Amino acid sequence: MITITTTIFVGGFMIILVLTCCMLQRKGKRMHEVVKVKGNANELPIVESLQFDFATIQAATNDFSPESMLGEGGFGKVFQGKLPNGQQIAVKRLSQSSRQGDDEFKNEVLLVAKLQHKNLVRLLGFCLEGDEKLLTYEFVPNRSLDYFLFAHNEFWCNNADPQKGDQLNWPLRYKIVYGIARGMLYLHEDSRLRIIHRDLKCSNILLDSEMNPKISDFGMARIFGVDQTQASTNKIVGTFGYMSPEYAMHGRFSVKSDVYSFGILLLEIICGKKNGFYHQFDGGEYLARYAWNQWRDGMPLKVLDPAIVDSNSRDQVLRCLHICLLCIQKDPAIRPTMATVVLMLSSNSITLPSPRHPAFFVQSKSRGLDIPMKGLGSDQSTSRTKPSSKNNLSLTELYPR
Repeated sequence: MITITTTIFVGGFMIILVLTCCMLQRKGKRMHEVVKVKGNANELPIVESLQFDFATIQAATNDFSPESMLGEGGFGKVFQGKLPNGQQIAVKRLSQSSRQGDDEFKNEVLLVAKLQHKNLVRLLGFCLEGDEKLLTYEFVPNRSLDYFLFAHNEFWCNNADPQKGDQLNWPLRYKIVYGIARGMLYLHEDSRLRIIHRDLKCSNILLDSEMNPKISDFGMARIFGVDQTQASTNKIVGTFGYMSPEYAMHGRFSVKSDVYSFGILLLEIICGKKNGFYHQFDGGEYLARYAWNQWRDGMPLKVLDPAIVDSNSRDQVLRCLHICLLCIQKDPAIRPTMATVVLMLSSNSITLPSPRHPAFFVQSKSRGLDIPMKGLGSDQSTSRTKPSSKNNLSLTELYPR
């Protein structure tokens, strides 16, 4: 009897041991898949320290209930949650059907874990179990900048609330602009890595309880070497309307590509409108071209959001418009760096050069929407690609009349 009992116990123990080893091996394999995207196994301990189990996140979000959902994007849904210690979190649940979402997950875990700045959204951890891919961030209560900036226009912002737009006076907008600039400077020059974001736009700027901006969504970001100034890709990802011409047409990107995106973002903050096609403008034209034409004709005040046109800081607003036009120059070489942008924003004693005309805009044949472009291939550090047109989109160089 004792022998039988012992045999059963030993057999059961061995089965449990084998199953445990299999689970750990599978978990380790999944973890190494995450690290493999950058090819550095030394990063595994850093990644493992950030791992949450699925049950914890599931409980924190009330089983991903519709009531806890904050929004939905191209890679999945975002939920609000609360950890057992009371900490509020935001959870990005990446779509199981999106291959690009898988790449984004791997990229963001390895990248954002190394970045710490008050103007970047902080990654708290992740979960990788079965087909589930979850990213857990600090909870930022005031949603994204577009919710406030385009609040008067339901076409550009779902669940628009005009009262939110009225909160964005000029001092607050300037605070947001300066914070974004500092965050981008950190990515380009001050962190231990040189990061090209590649998808800087209003919906990727989150606002905390004090309306401090936090740059989010690093799934498309790329790391540059210390001496690297440019890279090329045939996987053009991002959002039309914010893409620099050299990136959208030729796949070339650099810190100056981000500067271009920052310029468009700054323009939207000044105008309170999205860089799309507007029939209310004379003749119907894109926001960036409209802004340039008014600047060239000596009527820059026509560009300003009516909510700030009577601001006591009008000179500062117009200086920011000037900086914006410098950022969206056609030639990347004459765009300022983010270090120069921060300096120009913080010091009125610096004389700004005269901008040349911006030269690149993207239009849809149906409407002037900013449409995320799907990846077309794999990243290459030296490849040169042909200009592309997809999904009824055309790439157009426009010059002032």
